[in-house]
Amino acid sequence: MCYPTTIIVCITTARESTAFMNQRAILYALAAAALFGVSTPLAKALTGSTDPFVLAGLLYIGAGAGVSGIRWLASNAFASEHAREASLSRADMPWLAGAILAGGVAGPSLLMVGLTRTDAASASLLLTFEGVATALIAWFVFHENFDRRIALGMVFLVAGALVLSWSGSPTLGLAGPLAVIAACIAWGIDNNLTRKVSLSDPLQIVQLKGLVAGPINLALGLFAGGVLPAMPVAGAALLVGFLGYGVSLICFVLALRHLGSARTGAYFSTAPFLGTLVAIIGFNEPLTWQIAVAGALMAAGVWLHLTEHHEHDHDHETVEHSHSHDHDDHHQHEHADDDPSGEPHTHLHRHTALKHHHAHTPDMHHGHRH
Repeated sequence: MCYPTTIIVCITTARESTAFMNQRAILYALAAAALFGVSTPLAKALTGSTDPFVLAGLLYIGAGAGVSGIRWLASNAFASEHAREASLSRADMPWLAGAILAGGVAGPSLLMVGLTRTDAASASLLLTFEGVATALIAWFVFHENFDRRIALGMVFLVAGALVLSWSGSPTLGLAGPLAVIAACIAWGIDNNLTRKVSLSDPLQIVQLKGLVAGPINLALGLFAGGVLPAMPVAGAALLVGFLGYGVSLICFVLALRHLGSARTGAYFSTAPFLGTLVAIIGFNEPLTWQIAVAGALMAAGVWLHLTEHHEHDHDHETVEHSHSHDHDDHHQHEHADDDPSGEPHTHLHRHTALKHHHAHTPDMHHGHRH
């Protein structure tokens, strides 16, 4: 709690802590985009020898199994007891189940249906709608704050993705494009529902997503007539899934905590460009005017988001929950004798009602209305 004699210190601490966490969260979001962006051409290379549904199942299983191993190591070898993340609670399960159903099952299924009825150029363009869907749902359903600067930044990012995805004159029918758009909406729902549980252990979140969505997609693929690929191809798919879906999603969840769904989704929209950049540097792909224009548009969008400054008087309601935290301005609670020492630490704690003024993003402690 900030008393009058310490209000200046508290506000200064909040500003420094918030700025640091936001910078780290932006790096998490860009790392998630980079890993996913690099995994896309690798996954595409596997589609020639693997049924799409079977491949989706292997990618998710690779994510779930790989992150399960990381989680075991983190809990048994590296992480100290006080620094462990909060486990998912019973109240979190409906949000996570909805995220898995929307993003892990409905999204890939709708995309597969759409791809069979849509040409590649149209599908690439339509897939850029995921960032838009994520932002619109965040802004108008979950009431994340945004202003003209953030909206303009999203426009630039989407425009850059559209330019990068353009590969000829797309032919738009009806059923195929609608299915691809529906897949993007499903992933937008997934991103927003995952944000609801993002204070819990990100390893556990990704583990459950992968180990539930993976077998379901694999079963759908096998039921539809697909077959398991040869071991080298299956192993490659599992590895790509671990890095491009598992580790990427861990970074994405950590970014969601501090940036909210729309801003995290905006940074994640750079994934196609980052993947292309790796191809240019690592595989001597040509640098075209299309890539240059897309990069300039996306750089403008990222700059608009990076230079955002949102500051005003705001209220925090009383809430009780458990998550990993330091004793910053928002966590000035008392400790019981059995609560862990050291920071960061995890335990059940209570936020009392508080009104103060500092720069902030729509993180999990700043979901207030504007």
